[in-house]
Amino acid sequence: MATNPAVRVPEPSVESSASGVHWGAITAGALGAVGITFVLTSWLIVTQWLASGLGGYLAGRLREKWVGIRTDEVLFRDTAHGFLAWALATLIVVTLLTLGSLTVAAAAPATTGGPVSPEAAEAARKAGAAFAFYSSLSLLIGAFIGSVAGALGGYHRDEV
Repeated sequence: MATNPAVRVPEPSVESSASGVHWGAITAGALGAVGITFVLTSWLIVTQWLASGLGGYLAGRLREKWVGIRTDEVLFRDTAHGFLAWALATLIVVTLLTLGSLTVAAAAPATTGGPVSPEAAEAARKAGAAFAFYSSLSLLIGAFIGSVAGALGGYHRDEV
């Protein structure tokens, strides 16, 4: 009688004293996401999503295998690894962009321009608001993609 290898057998639930977070895997996923972000800078929103997916997948795939943990707990932990890889990568990128902006601002000569027209100020306000909205939306989608990719990476890690 042949057995179906695709059927998952539930494992008995045993609480582990080991930590459920593996920062090495999370850091590797975050560094992979940062690297892809720098490589694919031509499509900023798509780049952030692809990088989040890669970083989350790496974080889920590279973590150590947990033994004796319920399947739903493993799924949660893999999802958390993907989310944390996205969060760490986002902090690294924001820090690098901030440092770069400060460096450019310090090197730029101070200029005093004339008064800004109300129309120009309103246009700048609208552009800033639109940028903030779409950036926030993109980051939320990136967090979701990173989390799902972490779960997928962990699933592939544990496949027999």
